[in-house]
Amino acid sequence: MKKDNQISRRSFLKLMGAGAATTIAAACGSKKTDEEQTVSEPPVGKMTYRTTPNTGDKVSILGYGMMRLPQIDESEEFDQEMINQQVDYAIEHGLNYFDTSPVYCRGMSERCTGIALHRHPREKYFVATKLSNFDESYWSQEASIQMYHDSMKELQVDYIDYYLLHSVGGGGMENFSKRYLDNGMLDFLLEERKAGRIRNLGFSYHGDIEVFDYLLANNDKYHWDFVQIQLNYLDWNYADEMNKRNTDASYLYDELQKRGIPAVIMEPLLGGRLVKDLPQFAVNELKKREPQRSIASWAFRYAGTRKGVLTVLSGMTYMEHLKDNLLSYCPLEPLTEEEQRFLDRDIAHQIMEEDTIPCNNCQYCMPCPYGIDIPGIFLHYNKWKVENMLPEDKGAEDYRRNRRNYLISLDRNIPRDRQPDHCIQCGRCIHQKHCPQKINIPKELERVAQLVEQLKRDNT
Repeated sequence: MKKDNQISRRSFLKLMGAGAATTIAAACGSKKTDEEQTVSEPPVGKMTYRTTPNTGDKVSILGYGMMRLPQIDESEEFDQEMINQQVDYAIEHGLNYFDTSPVYCRGMSERCTGIALHRHPREKYFVATKLSNFDESYWSQEASIQMYHDSMKELQVDYIDYYLLHSVGGGGMENFSKRYLDNGMLDFLLEERKAGRIRNLGFSYHGDIEVFDYLLANNDKYHWDFVQIQLNYLDWNYADEMNKRNTDASYLYDELQKRGIPAVIMEPLLGGRLVKDLPQFAVNELKKREPQRSIASWAFRYAGTRKGVLTVLSGMTYMEHLKDNLLSYCPLEPLTEEEQRFLDRDIAHQIMEEDTIPCNNCQYCMPCPYGIDIPGIFLHYNKWKVENMLPEDKGAEDYRRNRRNYLISLDRNIPRDRQPDHCIQCGRCIHQKHCPQKINIPKELERVAQLVEQLKRDNT
């Protein structure tokens, strides 16, 4: 399915720099794990719902993040038939919140989402999209308003249920002012809400806490209907330890609770790190407690248990992902206080002992002008770390074997000319200010490159 107008591939690359994925697994979701190959059928009519205080919407606790849509045979063409099937299955099982953006899936997400949802009665679903005016070419009021209208056109709707200022905080107050204040766009969106073309207005947050605090301090003026934050059992207490420019989810959540603003949760699995890259000790502990539950279900129950959480977003590439997440929320069995402490103290604290890179594979740093597979390198490195393959964690013989395996696996998964030693430290990946985790990408690539060189020397 080719996109012939609105946000083309070229303009998407300009917007986000995130279009050239090395593999489909990297671009649109992870390969299915052994655990996900067979999933029980979730029950119909058992979805847990939360109600919004301002509009009275009855929203499913599971939201569909349309960021990692399935593609055809590892091509660049999105599988609209499969997207339709998964959306149909989701709606049948009570899921009614669908979150997209003009820049997701190389600019194709809104169109694919609109095609799938338009086949259903409008009252069956809530659609959320965003003003993703990251690039300065979209900072004029005219260009931003055009993006807003294009979203409605692509989604085939005449009103948007949940509209967000996308990823505020990146670039601080100066960047926020240029995107939303100086051009009058926030005032425009407030008027659109009054007119009913936006039913709920909010923002998603990553980055400079000054922007988050400013928007909440002015809540009497803006009357935010919801706010989208990153929350999971690792970010709850350790977001700022993973990166000093991040803010703990506990602070963000508490500030929303004080004002009675519903929270929409993103990254409940930290881009899959709390499933496929979870250290083996954590997997063992979770399975020992609940052998019949998936590893992912712990993270989803953690995110959904808290009061004031409206919906928890998940990017679900495969039907197995959708079914497993529905099992977690049809209905939601809230975590006990003891289970929350177990995740916060026993699991999250021990994970923080691992020296990993907080990459969520969002692809916002891509494409690298020098062809480096930034997310692939970081995810491969993290996998090595969480499997305890460092010399202090293993005996000498195990270390030698795992060192060889790491180098072989790196060459098999990341082409030589896309490996970290090809980084020239140009800084484009950080100057774009798009990394939600605020990773110092050139520095981390240099660290991984140095590790690889050391392992190669050890291997001679």
